[in-house]
Amino acid sequence: MAVFLLMALLGGCQTLPAPQSLPHRPAEAAFIPASTQIALSDGRRAPVRLYPAQGTPHGIILTFHGFGDSRDAWEVMAPALNRAGFLIVAPDVRGFGEFPTRGGWSTTDRMIADAVEETRWCQQHWPDLPLYLMGESMGGTIALLASTTLPAPHPDGLILLAPAIMTIGEPWQTLLEGWNLITPQARLTGAHMPGHHVATGNLKALRRMFFDPLTRHGTNVHALRGLTHLMSRALEQVPSVRTPTLLIWGDRDQFVPASATRRLIRQAPPSLFRLDELPRGYHLITREPHDRPARDIISWIEQPGRFLPSGGDSAATMWLWLEQTR
Repeated sequence: MAVFLLMALLGGCQTLPAPQSLPHRPAEAAFIPASTQIALSDGRRAPVRLYPAQGTPHGIILTFHGFGDSRDAWEVMAPALNRAGFLIVAPDVRGFGEFPTRGGWSTTDRMIADAVEETRWCQQHWPDLPLYLMGESMGGTIALLASTTLPAPHPDGLILLAPAIMTIGEPWQTLLEGWNLITPQARLTGAHMPGHHVATGNLKALRRMFFDPLTRHGTNVHALRGLTHLMSRALEQVPSVRTPTLLIWGDRDQFVPASATRRLIRQAPPSLFRLDELPRGYHLITREPHDRPARDIISWIEQPGRFLPSGGDSAATMWLWLEQTR
């Protein structure tokens, strides 16, 4: 059950039949070409979508999307951040979007190396602007690992959106390792996961994600195993975080268990982590309507000493108290 739940970190809403066979509007299936590409040290090039700031930018946010998602993950959140003067740099993570990789998954070390090199690319292109790393779900693990791997200069901040920073535990990990040895390319989709799970209440954004040609529908055992290694590596590195961090999660998240979030918080340096439990929020924080997470992010960056607009910091305090008294 833990393995099947793990599959749903993003793919639980992605089920057959193929999107092209269902009625949809052209805008929902629009292909947005990459704005540029970042040359990486192994000779590959990461496609990047730029969401430009309105006016002169006064900050850069390098983003990492979740499992199965793409550089288009930030379409809902980007406008509010752009209006506030932040340029969003959104690469496709290796193995997703327009950045395919052999076997459907790279390696943890290579994915961290990509993120570090993409961070350096941003620092070289905008040396005088503050740089923030932001990641959702799987992307949160990549952002955290990049922040703990980077030598100086470090990013100015780390923003984790429902990060998949956890382990699936035993005997599940051993079973998954054995499964990977036998049939690594066995295909898995959200249809394999029992029960009904809601990734976001924003139906419009969910339809766009489903019909987006860059969305990866389904996965395989090898990629699932790789994801568990990435997540557990990030959990090990949580105590090593040295960057001010905003941690946002939804109180209705059905994919990252509350126990995993609680363990992450316990291992995090308390003086560096600002906690934000988004009321009525689901797993896909990037698709939340009404700019709620974006307003919290802007407030945290520009006025870190103030309460967050969503009330999520107060909600997080209450949540922690309830978790500790169980």
